[in-house]
Amino acid sequence: MDAYRFAGGTAVVTGAASGIGEALAAQLAERSSHLVLVDRDKDRLGDVADRARAAHPGLTVATHVADLSDDEQTAALAATLAADHPETTLLVNNAGVALGGRFDQVTLEEFDWVMAVNFRSVVRLTHALLPALKAHPGAHLVNVSSVFGIFAPAGQAAYSASKFAVRGFSEAVRHELAEDGVGVTVVHPGGIKTRIAESARTGSGVSVEEYEQGRKQFAKLLTMPPEKAAAQIVEAIENRRPRLLIGWSAKVPDVLVRLMPGSYWKLIARRAGRPAPR
Repeated sequence: MDAYRFAGGTAVVTGAASGIGEALAAQLAERSSHLVLVDRDKDRLGDVADRARAAHPGLTVATHVADLSDDEQTAALAATLAADHPETTLLVNNAGVALGGRFDQVTLEEFDWVMAVNFRSVVRLTHALLPALKAHPGAHLVNVSSVFGIFAPAGQAAYSASKFAVRGFSEAVRHELAEDGVGVTVVHPGGIKTRIAESARTGSGVSVEEYEQGRKQFAKLLTMPPEKAAAQIVEAIENRRPRLLIGWSAKVPDVLVRLMPGSYWKLIARRAGRPAPR
């Protein structure tokens, strides 16, 4: 498959108001891609769009405000994107949320909130825009999973379930779309310094002490600037890479899981000072 051509194409990016999505919007515009930006934060999204318009007056920049945790809003957004942007050549499903707590510490409603944003919206938006992508051979799809889509730590049952689902979905769709000339990249970021920690929720059954400990540990991992992560994603799109691991905090666990598929958590928990399973 030839390299992806950014210039003149139209990129739909979810979670575009901050973090990796915001950085992707800027870098795609620099490569002369028209933008369709999606987020639930209207003000931040407007700021991102305004900066792109000011820096690249020749490009079209559209915005859509939607809360992807609401299935009805996601369905409406999907229909709107399909109807209003048939010229789409790149879809980046980047929006994501996090939930801390063991499975027995979260409610099913909290669990479903994560699945709605991290997985169901990916499926729905991909399904809606698939005809547009297939109508433009050389188009591309990017789904952002996580390092927690490679290994599943204790306390992250909902998040890992959603990100493993994104990984499996992406791999199957990649194989299906190959004959249509549409590339698919699944991205596994490690510790990227985004607002996901700020927007993360904690399970109803998690104590204050556990919450503080988990928040501090999580924050220590978020070190890479989102601009650097976005640059790697843009390069992966151009080169049609099927899989992208970003940072040592994704690459090391990937190797560890391959070497110790059934027992990697014992080593990770020991190094993190947490009780390991017997």
